Amino acid sequence: MLDAALRFTDKNRRHFVDELSKLVAVPSCAFPGFPPAELTRSAKAVAELFRKVALEHVQLLSVGKSFPYVYADWLHAPGKPTVLLYAHHDVQPVGDLKKWKSPPFKATARQGRLYGRGSADDKAGIVVHAASIAAYLKTAGKLPLNVKLIIEGEEEVGSETQPEFLKKYAKLLKADVLVIADSGNHKTGVPSMTTSLRGLVNADVTVSSCRQSLHSGMWGGPVPDPVLALSKMLASLSDEKGFIAIPGIYRDVKPLNKVEKESYASLGYTDAVYRKQAGMLPGVSIIGGKASPCHKMWRLPSVSVNAIVASSKKDCANIINDSAWCRVGVRTVPNMSEEKVFKMLAAHLKKHAPWGVKVEVRKVTAGPWWGTDPSDEVFQAAGRALTKGYGKKAAYIGTGGSIPFVGPFSKALGGAPALLVGVEDPFSNAHSENESLDLGDLQKAIRSSIHMYEELSKLKRK
Repeated sequence: MLDAALRFTDKNRRHFVDELSKLVAVPSCAFPGFPPAELTRSAKAVAELFRKVALEHVQLLSVGKSFPYVYADWLHAPGKPTVLLYAHHDVQPVGDLKKWKSPPFKATARQGRLYGRGSADDKAGIVVHAASIAAYLKTAGKLPLNVKLIIEGEEEVGSETQPEFLKKYAKLLKADVLVIADSGNHKTGVPSMTTSLRGLVNADVTVSSCRQSLHSGMWGGPVPDPVLALSKMLASLSDEKGFIAIPGIYRDVKPLNKVEKESYASLGYTDAVYRKQAGMLPGVSIIGGKASPCHKMWRLPSVSVNAIVASSKKDCANIINDSAWCRVGVRTVPNMSEEKVFKMLAAHLKKHAPWGVKVEVRKVTAGPWWGTDPSDEVFQAAGRALTKGYGKKAAYIGTGGSIPFVGPFSKALGGAPALLVGVEDPFSNAHSENESLDLGDLQKAIRSSIHMYEELSKLKRK
Protein backbone atom coordinates (compact mmCIF):
# COMPACT_ATOMS: atom_id res chain seq x y z
CA MET A 1 0.00 0.00 0.00
CA LEU A 2 2.80 2.42 0.91
CA ASP A 3 4.86 1.77 -2.23
CA ALA A 4 1.84 2.18 -4.49
CA ALA A 5 1.00 5.48 -2.81
CA LEU A 6 4.53 6.78 -3.34
CA ARG A 7 4.48 5.77 -7.00
CA PHE A 8 1.13 7.53 -7.44
CA THR A 9 2.40 10.83 -6.08
CA ASP A 10 5.51 10.70 -8.28
CA LYS A 11 3.40 9.97 -11.35
CA ASN A 12 0.93 12.78 -10.55
CA ARG A 13 3.46 15.41 -9.53
CA ARG A 14 2.42 17.87 -12.26
CA HIS A 15 -1.26 17.39 -11.48
CA PHE A 16 -0.95 18.58 -7.89
CA VAL A 17 1.17 21.57 -8.90
CA ASP A 18 -1.74 22.47 -11.18
CA GLU A 19 -4.15 22.06 -8.27
CA LEU A 20 -2.01 24.42 -6.18
CA SER A 21 -2.00 26.91 -9.05
CA LYS A 22 -5.81 26.89 -9.08
CA LEU A 23 -5.90 27.75 -5.38
CA VAL A 24 -3.30 30.51 -5.80
CA ALA A 25 -5.50 32.09 -8.49
CA VAL A 26 -8.11 33.04 -5.87
CA PRO A 27 -7.18 36.30 -4.03
CA SER A 28 -8.46 35.11 -0.66
CA CYS A 29 -7.39 37.96 1.61
CA ALA A 30 -9.33 38.25 4.88
CA PHE A 31 -8.03 41.71 5.80
CA PRO A 32 -10.51 44.62 6.02
CA GLY A 33 -11.18 46.27 2.69
CA PHE A 34 -10.82 43.12 0.59
CA PRO A 35 -13.86 41.40 -0.97
CA PRO A 36 -15.25 38.75 1.41
CA ALA A 37 -16.70 36.84 -1.55
CA GLU A 38 -13.19 35.72 -2.50
CA LEU A 39 -12.88 33.86 0.82
CA THR A 40 -16.05 31.93 0.01
CA ARG A 41 -14.78 31.24 -3.51
CA SER A 42 -11.49 30.03 -2.07
CA ALA A 43 -13.23 27.75 0.44
CA LYS A 44 -15.35 26.26 -2.34
CA ALA A 45 -12.22 25.62 -4.41
CA VAL A 46 -10.67 23.74 -1.48
CA ALA A 47 -13.88 21.75 -0.99
CA GLU A 48 -13.87 20.81 -4.68
CA LEU A 49 -10.29 19.56 -4.39
CA PHE A 50 -11.18 17.45 -1.35
CA ARG A 51 -14.12 15.87 -3.15
CA LYS A 52 -11.89 15.01 -6.11
CA VAL A 53 -9.50 13.08 -3.88
CA ALA A 54 -12.45 11.05 -2.47
CA LEU A 55 -12.68 12.62 0.98
CA GLU A 56 -16.07 12.45 2.67
CA HIS A 57 -18.43 14.79 4.53
CA VAL A 58 -16.90 17.79 2.75
CA GLN A 59 -18.58 20.96 3.96
CA LEU A 60 -18.08 24.65 4.66
CA LEU A 61 -18.39 25.63 8.33
CA SER A 62 -18.51 28.97 10.10
CA VAL A 63 -19.27 30.52 13.45
CA GLY A 64 -20.57 34.03 14.00
CA LYS A 65 -19.03 36.34 11.42
CA SER A 66 -16.08 34.08 10.61
CA PHE A 67 -14.88 33.48 7.11
CA PRO A 68 -15.58 29.91 5.97
CA TYR A 69 -13.63 26.91 7.21
CA VAL A 70 -13.56 23.74 5.11
CA TYR A 71 -14.06 20.38 6.80
CA ALA A 72 -13.63 16.87 5.37
CA ASP A 73 -12.81 13.42 6.71
CA TRP A 74 -12.19 9.74 6.03
CA LEU A 75 -12.96 7.56 9.05
CA HIS A 76 -12.82 3.92 7.99
CA ALA A 77 -9.81 2.60 9.93
CA PRO A 78 -11.32 1.17 13.13
CA GLY A 79 -8.93 0.91 16.04
CA LYS A 80 -6.40 3.21 14.40
CA PRO A 81 -5.50 6.75 15.51
CA THR A 82 -7.33 9.78 14.12
CA VAL A 83 -5.21 12.64 12.80
CA LEU A 84 -6.57 16.16 12.34
CA LEU A 85 -4.84 17.94 9.45
CA TYR A 86 -4.81 21.74 9.53
CA ALA A 87 -3.92 24.44 6.99
CA HIS A 88 -5.42 27.81 6.01
CA HIS A 89 -6.70 29.14 2.70
CA ASP A 90 -6.54 32.88 3.42
CA VAL A 91 -3.47 34.86 2.38
CA GLN A 92 -1.64 38.11 3.06
CA PRO A 93 -2.17 41.25 0.92
CA VAL A 94 0.22 41.42 -2.04
CA GLY A 95 2.21 44.39 -0.74
CA ASP A 96 3.94 46.50 -3.39
CA LEU A 97 2.65 45.17 -6.71
CA LYS A 98 5.55 46.82 -8.57
CA LYS A 99 8.02 44.57 -6.76
CA TRP A 100 6.40 41.36 -8.01
CA LYS A 101 8.24 39.80 -10.96
CA SER A 102 5.07 37.96 -12.02
CA PRO A 103 1.37 38.47 -11.21
CA PRO A 104 0.79 37.51 -7.54
CA PHE A 105 -2.37 35.53 -8.26
CA LYS A 106 -1.06 33.69 -11.30
CA ALA A 107 1.19 30.84 -10.19
CA THR A 108 4.42 31.08 -12.17
CA ALA A 109 7.25 28.54 -12.23
CA ARG A 110 10.81 29.89 -12.43
CA GLN A 111 14.08 28.10 -11.74
CA GLY A 112 12.48 25.27 -9.78
CA ARG A 113 10.21 27.46 -7.67
CA LEU A 114 6.51 28.30 -7.91
CA TYR A 115 5.75 31.99 -7.34
CA GLY A 116 2.43 33.44 -6.23
CA ARG A 117 0.65 34.76 -3.16
CA GLY A 118 -0.22 31.81 -0.95
CA SER A 119 1.97 29.39 -2.90
CA ALA A 120 3.90 28.62 0.28
CA ASP A 121 1.76 30.19 3.02
CA ASP A 122 -0.41 28.26 3.15
CA LYS A 123 -2.14 26.83 0.11
CA ALA A 124 0.76 24.43 -0.32
CA GLY A 125 -0.24 22.95 3.04
CA ILE A 126 -3.71 22.23 1.67
CA VAL A 127 -2.27 20.49 -1.39
CA VAL A 128 0.18 18.43 0.69
CA HIS A 129 -2.76 17.11 2.72
CA ALA A 130 -4.91 16.44 -0.34
CA ALA A 131 -2.18 14.84 -2.47
CA SER A 132 -0.95 12.49 0.26
CA ILE A 133 -4.50 11.32 0.98
CA ALA A 134 -5.22 10.86 -2.72
CA ALA A 135 -2.10 8.71 -3.05
CA TYR A 136 -3.69 6.13 -0.74
CA LEU A 137 -7.34 6.42 -1.71
CA LYS A 138 -6.67 6.34 -5.46
CA THR A 139 -4.47 3.24 -5.20
CA ALA A 140 -5.50 1.12 -2.20
CA GLY A 141 -8.92 2.66 -1.65
CA LYS A 142 -8.12 3.19 2.02
CA LEU A 143 -5.81 4.97 4.46
CA PRO A 144 -3.73 3.37 7.22
CA LEU A 145 -5.44 5.61 9.80
CA ASN A 146 -8.38 7.98 10.17
CA VAL A 147 -8.10 11.57 8.99
CA LYS A 148 -10.03 14.77 9.53
CA LEU A 149 -9.17 18.03 7.78
CA ILE A 150 -9.93 21.59 8.84
CA ILE A 151 -8.86 24.46 6.60
CA GLU A 152 -9.21 27.91 8.17
CA GLY A 153 -10.14 31.13 6.37
CA GLU A 154 -8.80 33.84 8.70
CA GLU A 155 -5.45 32.74 10.09
CA GLU A 156 -3.60 35.73 8.63
CA VAL A 157 -5.85 38.16 10.53
CA GLY A 158 -5.39 36.51 13.91
CA SER A 159 -7.92 33.63 13.98
CA GLU A 160 -10.19 35.77 16.15
CA THR A 161 -13.20 33.46 15.92
CA GLN A 162 -11.22 30.24 16.29
CA PRO A 163 -11.83 29.80 20.05
CA GLU A 164 -15.58 29.97 19.46
CA PHE A 165 -15.23 27.66 16.45
CA LEU A 166 -13.27 25.07 18.43
CA LYS A 167 -15.84 25.19 21.21
CA LYS A 168 -18.76 24.71 18.83
CA TYR A 169 -17.16 21.92 16.79
CA ALA A 170 -15.04 20.23 19.48
CA LYS A 171 -16.73 16.85 19.03
CA LEU A 172 -16.44 16.95 15.24
CA LEU A 173 -12.72 17.81 15.38
CA LYS A 174 -11.73 15.36 18.13
CA ALA A 175 -8.47 13.61 17.22
CA ASP A 176 -5.42 11.87 18.67
CA VAL A 177 -2.81 13.94 16.81
CA LEU A 178 -2.89 17.43 15.28
CA VAL A 179 -0.76 18.10 12.16
CA ILE A 180 -0.41 21.80 11.32
CA ALA A 181 1.01 22.35 7.83
CA ASP A 182 1.89 26.01 8.32
CA SER A 183 5.55 26.03 9.20
CA GLY A 184 8.73 25.54 7.21
CA ASN A 185 12.16 24.02 6.78
CA HIS A 186 15.38 25.46 8.11
CA LYS A 187 17.06 24.90 4.74
CA THR A 188 15.78 24.05 1.29
CA GLY A 189 15.70 20.28 0.99
CA VAL A 190 16.21 19.65 4.72
CA PRO A 191 13.03 18.57 6.55
CA SER A 192 12.26 20.33 9.81
CA MET A 193 9.68 20.00 12.54
CA THR A 194 8.93 23.01 14.71
CA THR A 195 8.84 22.15 18.41
CA SER A 196 8.71 25.65 19.89
CA LEU A 197 7.22 29.03 19.04
CA ARG A 198 7.91 32.34 20.70
CA GLY A 199 5.05 34.34 22.16
CA LEU A 200 4.59 38.08 21.76
CA VAL A 201 3.77 40.92 24.15
CA ASN A 202 3.07 44.22 22.37
CA ALA A 203 2.76 47.47 24.30
CA ASP A 204 2.00 51.04 23.24
CA VAL A 205 4.02 53.65 25.13
CA THR A 206 3.05 57.33 25.21
CA VAL A 207 5.27 59.99 26.79
CA SER A 208 3.95 63.54 27.31
CA SER A 209 5.30 66.77 28.80
CA CYS A 210 2.98 69.59 27.60
CA ARG A 211 -0.65 70.16 26.68
CA GLN A 212 0.40 71.22 23.17
CA SER A 213 3.49 71.32 20.96
CA LEU A 214 5.75 74.35 21.46
CA HIS A 215 8.00 76.57 19.34
CA SER A 216 11.48 75.11 19.89
CA GLY A 217 13.14 78.53 19.81
CA MET A 218 10.83 80.34 22.18
CA TRP A 219 10.40 77.49 24.67
CA GLY A 220 13.33 75.14 24.07
CA GLY A 221 15.70 74.51 26.97
CA PRO A 222 13.64 74.35 30.15
CA VAL A 223 10.87 72.14 28.70
CA PRO A 224 11.60 68.38 28.59
CA ASP A 225 11.41 66.98 25.06
CA PRO A 226 9.14 63.87 25.10
CA VAL A 227 11.02 62.36 22.15
CA LEU A 228 14.34 62.60 23.99
CA ALA A 229 12.70 61.22 27.13
CA LEU A 230 11.26 58.28 25.19
CA SER A 231 14.63 57.68 23.53
CA LYS A 232 16.32 57.42 26.93
CA MET A 233 13.64 55.02 28.13
CA LEU A 234 13.98 52.79 25.07
CA ALA A 235 17.77 52.83 25.27
CA SER A 236 17.49 51.45 28.81
CA LEU A 237 15.87 48.25 27.50
CA SER A 238 19.20 46.72 26.46
CA ASP A 239 22.75 46.72 27.78
CA GLU A 240 25.98 47.28 25.87
CA LYS A 241 26.14 43.62 24.76
CA GLY A 242 22.58 43.61 23.48
CA PHE A 243 21.01 41.62 26.31
CA ILE A 244 17.59 42.75 27.54
CA ALA A 245 18.23 44.92 30.60
CA ILE A 246 14.86 44.45 32.30
CA PRO A 247 15.74 42.88 35.68
CA GLY A 248 14.64 39.25 35.96
CA ILE A 249 13.53 38.93 32.32
CA TYR A 250 15.60 35.76 31.77
CA ARG A 251 14.76 34.15 35.12
CA ASP A 252 11.95 31.89 33.88
CA VAL A 253 13.47 30.92 30.52
CA LYS A 254 13.43 27.15 30.02
CA PRO A 255 16.85 25.67 29.13
CA LEU A 256 17.30 23.60 25.98
CA ASN A 257 16.99 19.85 26.44
CA LYS A 258 19.44 17.32 25.01
CA VAL A 259 17.49 16.67 21.79
CA GLU A 260 17.19 20.40 21.09
CA LYS A 261 20.88 21.05 21.75
CA GLU A 262 21.92 18.26 19.40
CA SER A 263 19.46 19.29 16.70
CA TYR A 264 20.42 22.98 16.81
CA ALA A 265 24.13 22.10 16.68
CA SER A 266 23.58 19.87 13.64
CA LEU A 267 22.09 22.70 11.57
CA GLY A 268 25.39 24.47 10.94
CA TYR A 269 23.66 27.82 11.31
CA THR A 270 26.66 30.05 11.92
CA ASP A 271 26.86 33.77 12.58
CA ALA A 272 28.04 34.22 8.97
CA VAL A 273 24.97 32.43 7.59
CA TYR A 274 22.72 34.47 9.86
CA ARG A 275 24.32 37.75 8.77
CA LYS A 276 23.80 36.89 5.10
CA GLN A 277 20.19 35.76 5.46
CA ALA A 278 19.27 38.74 7.64
CA GLY A 279 20.92 41.19 5.23
CA MET A 280 23.04 42.80 7.96
CA LEU A 281 25.26 45.66 6.85
CA PRO A 282 29.06 45.34 7.00
CA GLY A 283 30.45 46.28 10.41
CA VAL A 284 27.16 45.81 12.27
CA SER A 285 27.65 43.51 15.26
CA ILE A 286 25.64 40.43 16.17
CA ILE A 287 24.44 41.08 19.70
CA GLY A 288 23.21 39.03 22.62
CA GLY A 289 26.27 37.06 23.69
CA LYS A 290 27.84 33.83 22.46
CA ALA A 291 24.75 31.63 22.08
CA SER A 292 24.09 30.37 18.55
CA PRO A 293 21.75 32.34 16.29
CA CYS A 294 19.27 29.44 16.51
CA HIS A 295 19.23 29.58 20.29
CA LYS A 296 18.81 33.36 20.32
CA MET A 297 16.03 33.42 17.70
CA TRP A 298 14.04 30.45 18.94
CA ARG A 299 14.53 29.99 22.67
CA LEU A 300 15.60 33.32 24.14
CA PRO A 301 13.45 36.44 24.58
CA SER A 302 14.06 39.55 22.49
CA VAL A 303 12.84 43.13 22.49
CA SER A 304 12.10 45.30 19.46
CA VAL A 305 10.85 48.83 18.90
CA ASN A 306 8.37 48.40 16.05
CA ALA A 307 7.44 52.04 15.48
CA ILE A 308 8.05 55.55 16.84
CA VAL A 309 5.81 58.55 16.15
CA ALA A 310 6.15 62.17 17.26
CA SER A 311 5.77 64.35 14.22
CA SER A 312 6.35 63.19 10.64
CA LYS A 313 8.94 63.79 7.95
CA LYS A 314 6.30 65.51 5.84
CA ASP A 315 5.08 67.82 8.62
CA CYS A 316 8.40 68.33 10.36
CA ALA A 317 8.59 71.76 12.03
CA ASN A 318 10.86 73.51 14.54
CA ILE A 319 8.87 72.38 17.55
CA ILE A 320 9.04 70.52 20.81
CA ASN A 321 6.41 67.82 20.36
CA ASP A 322 3.83 67.61 23.11
CA SER A 323 4.09 63.81 23.14
CA ALA A 324 5.86 60.84 21.61
CA TRP A 325 4.51 57.34 20.99
CA CYS A 326 6.08 53.98 20.26
CA ARG A 327 5.20 50.31 20.12
CA VAL A 328 7.49 47.87 21.89
CA GLY A 329 7.37 44.13 21.29
CA VAL A 330 8.85 41.47 23.57
CA ARG A 331 9.14 37.93 22.20
CA THR A 332 8.63 35.38 24.96
CA VAL A 333 9.79 31.77 25.18
CA PRO A 334 8.75 28.62 27.07
CA ASN A 335 8.04 29.06 30.79
CA MET A 336 7.73 32.87 30.59
CA SER A 337 4.46 34.51 31.65
CA GLU A 338 3.17 37.07 29.14
CA GLU A 339 1.29 38.96 31.87
CA LYS A 340 4.38 39.06 34.06
CA VAL A 341 6.53 40.24 31.14
CA PHE A 342 4.13 43.10 30.40
CA LYS A 343 4.19 44.25 34.03
CA MET A 344 8.00 44.08 34.09
CA LEU A 345 8.25 46.02 30.83
CA ALA A 346 5.85 48.73 32.01
CA ALA A 347 7.57 49.08 35.38
CA HIS A 348 11.02 49.31 33.77
CA LEU A 349 9.99 51.99 31.29
CA LYS A 350 8.31 54.10 33.97
CA LYS A 351 11.32 53.76 36.27
CA HIS A 352 13.62 55.08 33.53
CA ALA A 353 11.39 57.99 32.51
CA PRO A 354 13.41 61.20 33.08
CA TRP A 355 12.37 64.69 34.13
CA GLY A 356 8.96 63.74 35.50
CA VAL A 357 7.38 63.23 32.07
CA LYS A 358 4.00 61.50 32.03
CA VAL A 359 4.11 57.89 30.84
CA GLU A 360 1.27 55.62 29.75
CA VAL A 361 1.98 51.97 28.88
CA ARG A 362 -0.93 50.05 27.35
CA LYS A 363 -0.94 46.34 26.54
CA VAL A 364 -1.96 45.67 22.94
CA THR A 365 -1.49 41.91 22.59
CA ALA A 366 -0.15 39.07 24.70
CA GLY A 367 0.05 35.94 22.54
CA PRO A 368 1.39 32.84 24.29
CA TRP A 369 4.52 30.88 23.46
CA TRP A 370 4.24 27.19 22.66
CA GLY A 371 6.65 24.33 23.19
CA THR A 372 6.66 20.56 23.24
CA ASP A 373 9.01 17.66 23.92
CA PRO A 374 10.52 16.32 20.66
CA SER A 375 11.53 13.09 22.40
CA ASP A 376 7.85 12.02 22.59
CA GLU A 377 7.02 8.98 20.42
CA VAL A 378 4.66 10.98 18.20
CA PHE A 379 7.43 13.42 17.26
CA GLN A 380 9.93 10.63 16.76
CA ALA A 381 7.49 8.89 14.40
CA ALA A 382 6.96 12.11 12.47
CA GLY A 383 10.72 12.66 12.35
CA ARG A 384 11.21 9.23 10.77
CA ALA A 385 8.56 10.06 8.17
CA LEU A 386 10.19 13.37 7.26
CA THR A 387 13.58 11.68 6.96
CA LYS A 388 12.16 9.07 4.59
CA GLY A 389 10.27 11.63 2.52
CA TYR A 390 13.17 14.04 2.05
CA GLY A 391 16.03 11.56 2.09
CA LYS A 392 17.78 13.65 4.74
CA LYS A 393 17.63 13.50 8.52
CA ALA A 394 14.85 15.61 9.97
CA ALA A 395 15.79 18.50 12.25
CA TYR A 396 13.85 19.68 15.28
CA ILE A 397 13.78 23.45 15.19
CA GLY A 398 12.14 26.41 16.84
CA THR A 399 10.48 29.39 15.23
CA GLY A 400 11.05 32.93 16.39
CA GLY A 401 7.61 34.03 15.28
CA SER A 402 4.25 33.30 16.86
CA ILE A 403 1.26 31.11 16.00
CA PRO A 404 -0.90 31.91 19.03
CA PHE A 405 -3.57 29.32 18.35
CA VAL A 406 -1.35 26.20 18.51
CA GLY A 407 -1.56 25.76 22.28
CA PRO A 408 -5.31 26.48 22.57
CA PHE A 409 -6.01 24.27 19.53
CA SER A 410 -4.14 21.35 21.08
CA LYS A 411 -5.89 21.93 24.40
CA ALA A 412 -9.30 21.98 22.70
CA LEU A 413 -8.51 18.52 21.33
CA GLY A 414 -7.85 17.20 24.82
CA GLY A 415 -4.11 17.82 24.76
CA ALA A 416 -3.44 16.11 21.43
CA PRO A 417 0.21 16.53 20.40
CA ALA A 418 0.70 19.14 17.67
CA LEU A 419 3.12 18.46 14.80
CA LEU A 420 4.20 21.64 12.99
CA VAL A 421 5.52 21.03 9.48
CA GLY A 422 5.46 22.87 6.16
CA VAL A 423 7.16 23.64 2.87
CA GLU A 424 8.44 27.18 3.41
CA ASP A 425 12.19 27.75 3.29
CA PRO A 426 14.43 30.81 3.86
CA PHE A 427 13.74 31.97 0.30
CA SER A 428 9.93 31.70 0.38
CA ASN A 429 9.30 35.40 1.18
CA ALA A 430 6.07 34.56 2.97
CA HIS A 431 4.13 37.78 3.72
CA SER A 432 6.34 39.66 1.26
CA GLU A 433 6.54 40.22 -2.48
CA ASN A 434 7.49 37.30 -4.76
CA GLU A 435 6.35 34.61 -2.35
CA SER A 436 7.37 31.17 -3.58
CA LEU A 437 8.09 27.56 -2.70
CA ASP A 438 10.64 25.06 -3.91
CA LEU A 439 8.84 22.56 -6.15
CA GLY A 440 11.20 19.79 -5.12
CA ASP A 441 10.32 20.37 -1.48
CA LEU A 442 6.61 20.32 -2.30
CA GLN A 443 6.99 16.82 -3.70
CA LYS A 444 9.13 15.72 -0.75
CA ALA A 445 6.57 17.12 1.69
CA ILE A 446 3.83 15.06 0.01
CA ARG A 447 5.98 11.92 0.20
CA SER A 448 6.71 12.69 3.86
CA SER A 449 3.00 12.92 4.63
CA ILE A 450 2.44 9.54 2.99
CA HIS A 451 5.11 8.08 5.27
CA MET A 452 3.70 9.98 8.26
CA TYR A 453 0.28 8.34 7.97
CA GLU A 454 2.01 4.96 7.95
CA GLU A 455 4.21 5.82 10.94
CA LEU A 456 1.41 7.34 13.02
CA SER A 457 -0.89 4.40 12.29
CA LYS A 458 1.44 2.20 14.36
CA LEU A 459 0.96 4.28 17.51
CA LYS A 460 -1.52 3.27 20.17
CA ARG A 461 -4.56 5.48 20.63
CA LYS A 462 -4.51 7.45 23.89
